[in-house]
Amino acid sequence: MAILRRGNKYWIDFTFNGSRCRRSSPDNSHAGAKIYEACLRRKLARGEEIAVNLNKKKDIIPTFGEFAKDWFEKYVKSNNKYSEILNKESLLRAHLNPYFGKKQLDKISNLDIESYKAAKLQAGQSRKSVNNHLIALNKCLKTAQDWEIIDKIPKVKLLKVAPQRFDYLSIEECETLLDHCNGVLKEMVMVAIKTGLRFGELIALRWQDIDFSGNLITVQNSIVRGEMGSPKSNKSRYIHLSSVLFQMLNVKAKKTGFIFSQNGIDPLNPTLCLGWLHEACNGAEMRRIGWHTLRHTFASHLAQKGIPIMAIKELLGHADIKTTMRYAHLSTSITENAIDIIDKDIGHNMVTVPVFEDRKTAIIIPV
Repeated sequence: MAILRRGNKYWIDFTFNGSRCRRSSPDNSHAGAKIYEACLRRKLARGEEIAVNLNKKKDIIPTFGEFAKDWFEKYVKSNNKYSEILNKESLLRAHLNPYFGKKQLDKISNLDIESYKAAKLQAGQSRKSVNNHLIALNKCLKTAQDWEIIDKIPKVKLLKVAPQRFDYLSIEECETLLDHCNGVLKEMVMVAIKTGLRFGELIALRWQDIDFSGNLITVQNSIVRGEMGSPKSNKSRYIHLSSVLFQMLNVKAKKTGFIFSQNGIDPLNPTLCLGWLHEACNGAEMRRIGWHTLRHTFASHLAQKGIPIMAIKELLGHADIKTTMRYAHLSTSITENAIDIIDKDIGHNMVTVPVFEDRKTAIIIPV
């Protein structure tokens, strides 16, 4: 196609006498791009020069390391959350730059990427970790293509990853754990089990996020590595305030400030909170768990009660239903009902079929 749209910009892209002409339209609309394309074609047909030479390439294609530095400063820092910026900085420094850094962007091939995958797996990296590397690599190369530094990029194929295993507490374990918690820790554990909030969302929860008249919690902030930002999905979500949480929180409600705070002003320290949780686990003589286990507990109990997966997805704030599907196997009521239905339709009268003890009387049906 001659007219393309990338992001919020319209581009014209066509070939004339074997040379490629590609540039953004000065009039950022589909109609404007068509007029611009027609104008360029007329000029070329008359033998006129246009502002930029056809199919012009830079004299020197930058190396991956050179471009990655520019990409990080101009794209990553502008478009990613603080935690994602730190993750990409770490990936570039520890993994991608040491391997691809000295290679020109247009020289990175499918074989190079497959070799990288093999090397990282052999070095002991998990398949999930290697996929995180590949996602960042692909985004970096795709940006280079969008910025017209290279014409094409190699295909980045992710590794197949086995379904992620997770731990969760039974109802009895929840009760045992709560019996060995007190103060702020008990309140935090109760909210986590009853709402499925991520730990960063839990410590970022403020009194103005609670609507006691409507029994509603608005999840709109998260604290990761000391920085306040949006939730992982980059969108707010709403969770019903159960009667248990209403009674627990309403008696200490304030107009503003963090709900869980050690000094009444600042959010809690993650390391401190994990230590409290481990102490409670030791006191309850149960395995040590992390805060994310309580999120898994919330989702697992909902699935076991037959709550639809899509409803669980919305409550957890997952961007992709595939993430929520890890809990699907716990929802046995749906599959059991399905089996019961088919059982009623087929073979329900098997009990009335006579049993032949004498094999000679059996009917043989030719094949």
